[in-house]
Amino acid sequence: MSGLGTIVNAATIVAGSLIGIFIKSRLNRRFVNIFFQAAGLFTLFIGVSMAIEAKRIMVVGVSLVSGALLGEWMRLDERLQRWGDRLKQKLKMRDERFTEGLLTAFMLYCVGAMAVIGPIEEGLSGKTSDLLLTKAMMDGFSSIMFASAFGWGVLFSALPLLAFQGLLTLFAVWFGSFLPPEAVVEVSAVGGVMLIGLGLQIMEVKTVKVANMLPALVIAYALMCFV
Repeated sequence: MSGLGTIVNAATIVAGSLIGIFIKSRLNRRFVNIFFQAAGLFTLFIGVSMAIEAKRIMVVGVSLVSGALLGEWMRLDERLQRWGDRLKQKLKMRDERFTEGLLTAFMLYCVGAMAVIGPIEEGLSGKTSDLLLTKAMMDGFSSIMFASAFGWGVLFSALPLLAFQGLLTLFAVWFGSFLPPEAVVEVSAVGGVMLIGLGLQIMEVKTVKVANMLPALVIAYALMCFV
């Protein structure tokens, strides 16, 4: 069934987040800190492994620079921050790190290669993607620790994940025959570089406005298709 993998993915994030929120007050801060260090390093590793798969370095570079400039002009990071804050107010959440957790989890769960290739695979085949089911398991476990630090924001990252991966699946259903396989590789490479920035942010080494770079994914695809 096309799209089932994304639904399962969102469900595991919700389940993992609920567990993390439940154990939040019971978890020693030392364990949370070491988890974020390990998660940041692992995110860097994934990002590097994706980035080095790039075959056309200029496409990656042009996409990142132009995408970051476009995102900055559109103030994507600020808009997403405001959206998270409004959602927090409407839900009457008191978590100080609600918006930070929402955006960090969304970027982590949606920028990786699995988040791009899995939904496209489902759209093209019409079957549940094993790749997405594997991603669902990984996201579920990681959401336990992220929610134990960030709180309810991680749980609500399942909403934009549903929208993002669902749209990719629909795109593959409608335009799959026009989707060059090499374009997916370069888009994933761009996502890998963005994950490197996210890893640095998770480790609190450097604040990187990764959300402003989101247009780079679309630009990379367009360059591979039309240039």
